Amino acid sequence: MPKTAIKRRYPTPALEKGLDILELFAHTSGGLTVSEVARHLNRTVSEIFRMLLCLEQRGYLAQSENRERYHLTLRLFRLAQEHPPTKRLVTEALPIMHGVAHELRQSCHMGVVDGGHVVILAQVDSPESTGFYVKMGSKVDLMHAATGHVILAHLDEDAGQRAIEEWSNETKRKKPADLDAHLTTIRRRGYERRASYEVRGVVNISFPVLSAHGNAVAGLTVPYVKRIEDKISVSDVTEVLRFASQQISEALGAAPKSEKSRRLTKETT
Repeated sequence: MPKTAIKRRYPTPALEKGLDILELFAHTSGGLTVSEVARHLNRTVSEIFRMLLCLEQRGYLAQSENRERYHLTLRLFRLAQEHPPTKRLVTEALPIMHGVAHELRQSCHMGVVDGGHVVILAQVDSPESTGFYVKMGSKVDLMHAATGHVILAHLDEDAGQRAIEEWSNETKRKKPADLDAHLTTIRRRGYERRASYEVRGVVNISFPVLSAHGNAVAGLTVPYVKRIEDKISVSDVTEVLRFASQQISEALGAAPKSEKSRRLTKETT
C-alpha cells in the first residue's frame, strides 16, 4: 500500500509531530527554543510546548541551564545500543577491536549505515599517547566514509540501492558518477583503502563485517596514521584488520573462509 494511502487512512498527527521534533533536534546543533521549533515545523507555540514537555519528561530532551533552549539527550543513542542485533554486534566486536588497537598501535572503529550517514557504534583508542580517532556516536556522510563505501560494496543490489536513494533524498545530491566503478573495485579487492575524505595524512583501511547471509552489517576501520620511526605499515594494518573482520563476521554466523579463498583474496590486494 502506498505511503500516501496509509497516511490518509491511519492519521497519527501526535506521533508524526513528536517524530518531526526529534528529527529536527537530531540535525541541529546548539539546541532550539520553543519558538524556533514551532517556526521550523510550521506549528503553533502552544502545541510544540506540550510536545517538548512530554519529550523532556520521557528523557529524550533536556533544557539548558538558563532553561531557554532544549537539546537532544543520549536516550535515543542508548536505545539504539540496546537493540539486540546492535548490542550483539558491539559485544562481539569490542574485544577483537581492543586486540587490533593493541597490536597495531592505531585506533579502530566500527560503523553502520543509517539513512544517508555512517554512525560510529564502537571505537577503541590507540594505546599510544598520540593518534587519530573518530568519536563514538558521531555521524559521517555516507559518501565521505570508507566505512560506508565498504558496506555499500558488500550489500545485495536492492539493499545497496535503497541506501544510496536514502542518501540522495537526505542530501538532495545525485549519486557520484564514479560510485559504481569504485564499489566494484572494493568488492573485487575485498576491502577499502584510501586517503581520508576529511583529514590529510590519514589513510582509512576498512573491511566489511558480514552476516550469515554474506551481506555487510558494519564496517571495521583503522584510520592509519604513519608515525616517525613506526615499523607498522599499511600492509600490516590490512592483514590484521582482515583477520579481525573475519573473526567478528564468523561470530555473527558468517561462514568461515577456506584457506583457498583467503589466499585468493590476498593475491588480489
